[in-house]
Amino acid sequence: MPSSLLVRRMVMSDLELALEWAAEEGWNPGLDDAGAFLAADPDGFLVAERDGEAVACISAVRSGEGYGFIGFFICRPDCRGKGYGAVIWERAMAYLEGRTVGLDAVLAQEGRYAKSGFVGDYHTLRHGGVAMAEPPMDPRVAILGKGVMPSVLAYDRDLVPAPRETFLKAWCTPMAASRRGFVFMDEGTLRGYGVIRQCREGFKVGPLFADTPEIAETLFRALAGEVRGQMIFLDVPAANEAGLDLAEKYELSPEFETVRMYRGDRPDLDLARTFGITTLELG
Repeated sequence: MPSSLLVRRMVMSDLELALEWAAEEGWNPGLDDAGAFLAADPDGFLVAERDGEAVACISAVRSGEGYGFIGFFICRPDCRGKGYGAVIWERAMAYLEGRTVGLDAVLAQEGRYAKSGFVGDYHTLRHGGVAMAEPPMDPRVAILGKGVMPSVLAYDRDLVPAPRETFLKAWCTPMAASRRGFVFMDEGTLRGYGVIRQCREGFKVGPLFADTPEIAETLFRALAGEVRGQMIFLDVPAANEAGLDLAEKYELSPEFETVRMYRGDRPDLDLARTFGITTLELG
């Protein structure tokens, strides 16, 4: 280990700094992501310090009994090339030992993670543009409130690698100032939901989960209609052609691409119902 390097669990102020670093890297985090992120796994966010100053960070979030996800892997620009990233990476992977581990990598780094045993699965395309959708006049669309949360948690479970109830309750905080959620209820059955949140630049939609492309479009219109005339972003799995068509229909243009990679058993995800992933930082 490089001399005088300390790796420890983050507290809220550390995560706020990590979010600032993420913003400087162009990741455009949400304005109030920190609380939901820490709720996902309070022990899974690590910071490396040298002489009392943060030099690197990473998240290694455990979900369920057998899954984990790596994100927020950033080394301060003036501290790169000194081995700090390798140290905090090893600590993060040790924390996830024995689990299938996922991450979303920019394409230029795919080979780097492959050397650590990660295998590419599917690509995700970020789309961005000005929100011009008209809100739907559909009685089946309702605000995502506390009363429907049990149905949202049950629906979500089939679309992600592992349970994430604590995180999702924080992510979908009803009537929060900087985020809003909608559900699609058909004869008492939840058939899709989505969340939009304010970011450093514009707004991000995620997740956007739905049983059909038509339901996904209705939810997208409800979400985008909340912020008409402002920039919105949607991260669509490339395998979901209907999701790509939705982005194109509402004039959202591809901006960059990531690849989901796993080390361990690959989760069997229903990408046909995944029209927008929740967040690249936590998968």
